[in-house]
Amino acid sequence: MTQETGSFAALGILSPILHAIEKAGYEEPSPIQAQSIPIIMAGHDMIGQAQTGTGKTAAFALPILSKIDPQRREPQVLVLAPTRELALQVSEAFETFASEMPGLSVVAVYGGAPMGLQLRALRQGAQIIVATPGRLVDHLSRNSELLATVGYLVLDEADEMLKMGFMEDLELIFQSLPVQRQTVLFSATLPHSIRAIAEQHLREPQHVKIASKTQTVARIEQAHIMVHADQKVNAVLRLLEVEDFDALIGFVRTRQQTLDLASALQERGYKVAALNGDIAQNHREQVIDSLKDGRLDIVIATDVAARGLDVPRITHVLNVDMPYDPESYVHRIGRTGRAGRDGRALLLVTPRERRMLSVIERVIGQKIEAMEIPAASAVLQARINNLQADLEPRMQAASGQHRALLERLTQSLDCHPEDLALALLGKLTEGLAFDAAGIDKEYPVHTVTARAERGRGRFDRGEREGRRERRTPSLPELGRVRCRTALGHRDGVAARNLLGAILNEGGLARDAIGRIQIRETFSLVELPEEGLERLLGKLKDTRVVGKPLKLRRYRE
Repeated sequence: MTQETGSFAALGILSPILHAIEKAGYEEPSPIQAQSIPIIMAGHDMIGQAQTGTGKTAAFALPILSKIDPQRREPQVLVLAPTRELALQVSEAFETFASEMPGLSVVAVYGGAPMGLQLRALRQGAQIIVATPGRLVDHLSRNSELLATVGYLVLDEADEMLKMGFMEDLELIFQSLPVQRQTVLFSATLPHSIRAIAEQHLREPQHVKIASKTQTVARIEQAHIMVHADQKVNAVLRLLEVEDFDALIGFVRTRQQTLDLASALQERGYKVAALNGDIAQNHREQVIDSLKDGRLDIVIATDVAARGLDVPRITHVLNVDMPYDPESYVHRIGRTGRAGRDGRALLLVTPRERRMLSVIERVIGQKIEAMEIPAASAVLQARINNLQADLEPRMQAASGQHRALLERLTQSLDCHPEDLALALLGKLTEGLAFDAAGIDKEYPVHTVTARAERGRGRFDRGEREGRRERRTPSLPELGRVRCRTALGHRDGVAARNLLGAILNEGGLARDAIGRIQIRETFSLVELPEEGLERLLGKLKDTRVVGKPLKLRRYRE
């Protein structure tokens, strides 16, 4: 790799790391990397204001790896992350970048995983610890000197850590760290609480700010399609036929939907897999590796399962289900258009979800253009184009052996070559309609009426009925019970704060948690009835927005 201006080599990254990132497909630094790496290499503390998808992990990992000593078998680097998913993503990134640094070891320390494996890795001298605050405090209670040799501290997504109630844990961790260290803090926003941490624990930090999340989506081509809820699968099938994608990730809301949609696509011959919170980590890694190397082209995922998924092949994001909030939408479509590449994001919208579409457009600061469900004629043309693309190289590769086989078959079958060609085409396209009427029967869809678009008639009534249902809570789903916390709107609590804290500290899959209802002075959360007492025990010391969660079974 030449040391040209704008290259990683020009930033002073060590040669083994340069080789590793070159193999990983990194070509030139992103803006956050170009600005942050020289500051960190020079030994300064730093505050970086940047979003997921901007390349911030490499921005701190590459210079820190260039500065540590792989021969010292003791912790030298601590990276704190708010969730286990981010901790795993960061630890995997460090392992990739350090793949040509013999003797260097990384350990991910997070709740819900066996403590013994983490203890063993720490005893064996892992130089880099990537941890969630809660589990790290557990380790510090066993070994107060665990962090005594750490010279580099990174707080990744610091604002999310505070929203999830980790302030007290962070203070305990700060007290266990050497005063003489280099500290780097990354945060999407810089509220007063983050500034207070920086003022107390960073030394004359330099600031780096990258374009906000809403601006980073501008390079992604976005469109929405109005559909009825029961027509989504057929709409997806039509879109997959006409969209020219390399790899695609589709987002749905539940575990079961990932399985159902993946199964429907497998039946159509697509190379697809489901990714949800119930999938074991080793299987998740296999799915991601298969998507990277082309053994899979499509992954159907839930939001939680897709966290940290960074595959350069992904050209398309298909939001089969509307996300719960604009932030989730931005996180989803950030899976494409990575590192300056082009990307395309499609959003299926039911008539009752028009308002959320408007909210998303307002938050991201741009219009998401409308498009129609592909017509049967468009699907037909796409099938013909794909068939031509498949046949062209075969025709060019045809040899004398093929001509001899053709003569043998026509003689044996006593048929004209044209008849044989038609029979082979039939075999090649078996199960596919090559007329518009057949495609309409195969993927029946209907355009959402203008009346529904305007929000009148039965859809508008349905929306009002839905609001009435939300005001009068129904019984929890079978197998779940409702729990209560004294935290509510007045405390500044949002549903995502409770969700994040319970997922991180309770070790649950996202689909195990039911409805979360935020009221003025309290909140209700639906949790699994099986193992509830054990779960509440895990959560007894959890804090949210700096206040005790104190979940209790709700007696209605």
